[in-house]
Amino acid sequence: MSPQVSYAYYPGCSLHASSADYDASVVAVSRVLGIELAEVPDWTCCGSTPAHNIDSRLSAALCARNLVQVRKMGRDQVTSPCPSCVANLRTADMKMAHKDFAESTNRLLDEPYSGGVTAKSFLQIVYEDIGPQALKELVRKPLAGLKVAAYYGCLTTRPTHVMAFDSEENPVSMDKLLEACGAKPLEFSFKTECCGASMAVPKKEAATTLSGKILELAELIGAEAVVVACPLCQMNLDLRRGQIAAATGQYSPLPVFYFTQLIGLALGLSKEELGIAKLCVSPAKALEKMAAKTPPPEQPERPAKEI
Repeated sequence: MSPQVSYAYYPGCSLHASSADYDASVVAVSRVLGIELAEVPDWTCCGSTPAHNIDSRLSAALCARNLVQVRKMGRDQVTSPCPSCVANLRTADMKMAHKDFAESTNRLLDEPYSGGVTAKSFLQIVYEDIGPQALKELVRKPLAGLKVAAYYGCLTTRPTHVMAFDSEENPVSMDKLLEACGAKPLEFSFKTECCGASMAVPKKEAATTLSGKILELAELIGAEAVVVACPLCQMNLDLRRGQIAAATGQYSPLPVFYFTQLIGLALGLSKEELGIAKLCVSPAKALEKMAAKTPPPEQPERPAKEI
C-alpha cells in the first residue's frame, strides 16, 4: 500500500535488542497499513527510564538531541513503539519550552533544540491515523474470537497532560483495534496497573508480585492471551514467567503478544515476519485455537462438466 501517513521513527534501545520482535512487527505492519517510517539517523538513548531521577537537565538533553535529529530530517512528528520513550521525548519538548531550562540544557548539546517536534506512540498513530474501520477492511485472517486481555500498563496514557492520548483510567484504543481484527477483548480491570516496570532490576520481588497479579486476573476472566504495547511490560510478563511462578507458586500459560503481532497475523503476515518465535511463553495453543475457528477460504465455484 502506498504511504498514507509518514513519521520519523525512533525505535529506542529495547527494540534494537531485547524487543527486536516488536520492531520487526511494527515495521511489517506499517508496510501493510501504509505508514511510512523513516528511522531517525544516529539516534541515541533517551535516558529511559532512570535518567530523570538523577539529572533532569541531562535527561532532557538526551531526548532533545534526538528531537534535533528529527528536525534535521525536515520533520516535526516522530513515533516510537515504546511508551517510556514517548513520555521522555514529550516531557523534554514541554520542558524546553521554558526559556531558562532550555538555555541551560542546550549548553549540553552540540546543536540547540528550539522545539516543535511532537512524539506519538505507534499505538496512537495506528488508532488515530488509520483507525479501527480502515484496519478491519484490510483484515485477511481474522483472529477468530481470540479472547484477549489488552494490557496498556501505566505509561501508555499517563500522565494525561504529557501523553494526551486515550483515557488515563480506561483506555480502549488497543481493545478497538484488536476487535477490528476479529479478537474478543475482555473487560480487564488491571489494564493500567503497573507490572513493576524497571523496578525489576533493583527490586525483583516488586515485578514478580505485580506481574503475577496481572496474569492471574487475565486467567480468571478467561483470557487466552495478554496483549501489550510496551517492551518493558512484555519483558516482565513474558520473560520473567519462571521468576513469577517461583514467587507466587503458580505458573500462567498465557502468551504475551505485542499488539502489532496480532494485528500482523490478522493482516495475513507470517509468524516469521512478526517475530512470533521470539516469545518466551509459547503462543502455540492460542494460535491453534484461532486456526481451528477460522473457516477455510472459499473455493471458486467450478462449472459443471458437460456429459
